[in-house]
Amino acid sequence: MKAVFFDLYHTLVRYEPPREEIQAGVLNDGGIEVRPEVLSWPLVAADEFIYRELAQVPMGQRSEADKMSLWVEYEQVLLREAGIEIDDQRVLELLGKMQQVKMKLVLFDDVVPALRDLSRRGLILGLISNIDRDISPLMNELGLPPWLQVVVTSLDAGFTKPHPQIFGLALDRAGVPAEEAMYVGDQYQVDVVGARGAGMVGVLLDRGGYFPEVTDCPRIGSLIELGEML
Repeated sequence: MKAVFFDLYHTLVRYEPPREEIQAGVLNDGGIEVRPEVLSWPLVAADEFIYRELAQVPMGQRSEADKMSLWVEYEQVLLREAGIEIDDQRVLELLGKMQQVKMKLVLFDDVVPALRDLSRRGLILGLISNIDRDISPLMNELGLPPWLQVVVTSLDAGFTKPHPQIFGLALDRAGVPAEEAMYVGDQYQVDVVGARGAGMVGVLLDRGGYFPEVTDCPRIGSLIELGEML
């Protein structure tokens, strides 16, 4: 391997406070008792749903009504997986309350140690993300620019994962062939299958151990394990 690329959300960064706590707090305030840990898997399932949807039509290309409809369906997937059934109006009320909660993005604890290790090995490091806006301020806030030589978003590429064009642009900028590059992400279809479609090695980051059935690609529980693979 000459290069390792990463997904951003839920791979390098997480929300603070954690989404489970925010969701549980809003639900409990609304009279629906649920513990934060019960929502961990439902959030993963809802993420899978929305990533598949956004791979078809990016958020920036959707109308405001379509965006709201998508978030309502996202919330319904989450609640259904948690065994909670409520109507659309109640979901809209929950979404409104969650939008009032202040969150920030922070790095997972294993990110800097892993990037430091990979950098010392002489690897080119990069980011490929389905974000259709300028993320330079966020990257600076997180302190990632010193570690990442290549950053490609769907805004840059005009394509979203899992389309091979976005991976191809990152490979071109890194100056490495696909077979000598690895992509690490938390979504199997969007990240792993997408990277393989571009000729790269796809690695599934399964922090919660939710996908033991995935055996056709490397699966890790922490970014620290990447060093052991190389």
